[in-house]
Amino acid sequence: MKQRLAAERQKQLALGELERVRLSLEDRLRTYQGSITAEKQDLRTALSPGGSIDAGGVRMQANMSLHFVSKAQQTVYHLAVVHRKLDLARKELLEAATRRKAVEKLKERRYEAWREAEGRREAAMIDEISVMGFAARQEQA
Repeated sequence: MKQRLAAERQKQLALGELERVRLSLEDRLRTYQGSITAEKQDLRTALSPGGSIDAGGVRMQANMSLHFVSKAQQTVYHLAVVHRKLDLARKELLEAATRRKAVEKLKERRYEAWREAEGRREAAMIDEISVMGFAARQEQA
């Protein structure tokens, strides 16, 4: 039983670690998306009509935007991998919990069988004591 509980606990910890990684990747992705939006807005402002255009600055902003897009794509790929691992970890946790519950059920059944057997033994002993008491009273009479 302890082994089953330990195995289930280990699966829970592994799932928790993967969830932590997933949350971290999602936060990173949100940060990249915010940066992409900011860079595009800066680029839009730099290219707005009526002002002088700094070609070097515009190129740098476009490159930064592309850099954040690339980083976001990498993060999405890593997130997909983590999601597959999470699905597998959830399945393994479910299997470990099922095995633990099976052992618990078996333990309960054995306990119930022992209690029933113990009840039958006690009933037989009480019957025996009653018979011996009756026999003793019959001898005295």
